[in-house]
Amino acid sequence: MGLLTVATVAIKSATILLGKVAIIPALIAALAYFNYDLMDPEHQPRVTKALRREYDFVVVGGGSAGSVMVNRLTENPEWSVLLLEAGGHETEITDVPILSLYLHKSKVDWKYRTQPQDSACQAMVDRRCCWTRGKVLGGSSVLNTMLYIRGNRRDFDQWESFGNPGWGYDDVLPYFKKSQDQRNPYLARNTKYHATGGYLTIQDSPYNTPLGVAFLQAGEEMGYDIVDINGEQQTGFAFYQYTMRRGTRCSAAKAFVRPIQLRKNFHLSLWSHVTKVLINPRTNRAYGVEFIREGHKEVVYARKEVILSAGAINSPQLLMLSGIGPRQHLEEVGIPVVHDSPGVGQNLQDHIAVGGLAFLIDYPVSTVMNRVVNVNSALRYAVTEDGPLTSNIGLEAAGFIFTKYANQSEDWPDIEFMLTSSATSSDGGTHVKNAHGLSDSFYNEVFETINNRDVFGVFPMMLRPKSRGFIKLKSNNPLDYPLMYHNYLTEQHDVDVLREGVKAAIAFGETSSMKRFGARFHSKPLPNCKHIPMFTDEYWNCAIRQYTMTIYHMSCTAKMGPPSDPTAVVDPELRVYGVSGLRVIDASIMPTITNGNINAPVIMIGEKGADLVKKQWLSRRKRDNVTIAGS
Repeated sequence: MGLLTVATVAIKSATILLGKVAIIPALIAALAYFNYDLMDPEHQPRVTKALRREYDFVVVGGGSAGSVMVNRLTENPEWSVLLLEAGGHETEITDVPILSLYLHKSKVDWKYRTQPQDSACQAMVDRRCCWTRGKVLGGSSVLNTMLYIRGNRRDFDQWESFGNPGWGYDDVLPYFKKSQDQRNPYLARNTKYHATGGYLTIQDSPYNTPLGVAFLQAGEEMGYDIVDINGEQQTGFAFYQYTMRRGTRCSAAKAFVRPIQLRKNFHLSLWSHVTKVLINPRTNRAYGVEFIREGHKEVVYARKEVILSAGAINSPQLLMLSGIGPRQHLEEVGIPVVHDSPGVGQNLQDHIAVGGLAFLIDYPVSTVMNRVVNVNSALRYAVTEDGPLTSNIGLEAAGFIFTKYANQSEDWPDIEFMLTSSATSSDGGTHVKNAHGLSDSFYNEVFETINNRDVFGVFPMMLRPKSRGFIKLKSNNPLDYPLMYHNYLTEQHDVDVLREGVKAAIAFGETSSMKRFGARFHSKPLPNCKHIPMFTDEYWNCAIRQYTMTIYHMSCTAKMGPPSDPTAVVDPELRVYGVSGLRVIDASIMPTITNGNINAPVIMIGEKGADLVKKQWLSRRKRDNVTIAGS
């Protein structure tokens, strides 16, 4: 991002957060670099107005996996590739790390909400969880908190054990490294786990508060090592690694799509809402897609394959709209069944955390929004590309820990602490409350007294839930949002693990490292749990069903599995069962969710998926050439 753009972003950021700002100094700094910005090589990719009638590959969805797919497939100059994305371009605002929560419920968000369920999200408006998903080129990598966490070796070895050869940890590690441009020189030297030169920039945060180091020290007090959580051992504490570049967001679109915009075999169509995969009923082969662009229905054909990379909500929705899904459900909504696939939309998994665990402190070192975002920080961001605006909404460190329900002899923790130098109340009850969907009555009763106070937060996130949700169609109208049932905390195991995670978070705040800051838990009883004595198991069992916070890791809704698994939607090469010429390559294909934030695994799935596609079509061409030569 050129410095003119950076300065503009800084001005807009301060305006959003402060309401008004003196902009003249920032404009002077920006104008000094105007000519540089005109030559910026990272301008937005160009949109193709006149599409061809046919392409070799049509990729649906320009998110983390889809961006990787079009990059890798267009490496072959003989293949033409079209990317269809329902949203538009990223903006200057999406580049600013501290503003990620301010993008929720904006024009770049699908604004999904789950169906009301009593098991969780009781503090949210209408008891409905807010499921933010990116409706923008780059997908949810444009709205996320940029955390780069690959997961655990055992996640992938387990996938392989389910009957998915080629998906073990040793198989997928090269694909994580293939994407990576690790900017931390210490980590980059560890070439067994890290690499440089890839499209996706991974760096440490340019800005940390004094709380960051204290978080690691507190972890050591609790008996954990300081580790590289993307290296040999996951259990322990570490500063986060981020998908950032020069202090700004490095989305999947910035990493993988912008560098290929001049490839002649790549076309891009934005604001293109795909409504159906076209399938020949006689051969059960996918041969194109229907989509809506500028209010008109259009059709484009695929000579080789249609690839769905629309995410764990939209990919199963598109499969069902196209006649691939549970027979009974498709018949209920009036969609002709092409292939009865019971697993489509099922097996939904997500990571949830308990929100609102705030600890008051006595020193002005936390990320209080109205203090850290001002004209000085805006100018610092414009000129030096660091400072508070590069803070990832206060996320500074992670802790991967065990509860008593995990096997502590294995390096497979069951809770991730997301440690923040901020909390729900750090912006005075405005954007964070809105992003999380909290009701006014709940927020005011619990947090109003600590608005804009110095705090830190601990968000205990459950890593391996047993509860399974599902997605189904509301109707056969492709513009109707699907019905989403989270089913959070419907398994007692999940309640038990999350409760123990909360108790560990309270203990974390009691360490001497945190007490140095005067840390004390904000122990305001939650409205629906006031009748239960605080700090008892019964109280926490109640509390975790109130402020249930999705970490936006919806996945597993079109799972990969062997032919012997009747609930598998795709095979280990990500080809949809029952329909040829069609693959799903995104978070949907995970059999089980990975042990940590899922953006890095989704990019890995895109890298491996692209190689699977290449392998099939290049080997087919080789066979054809051999046949011709021998005839």
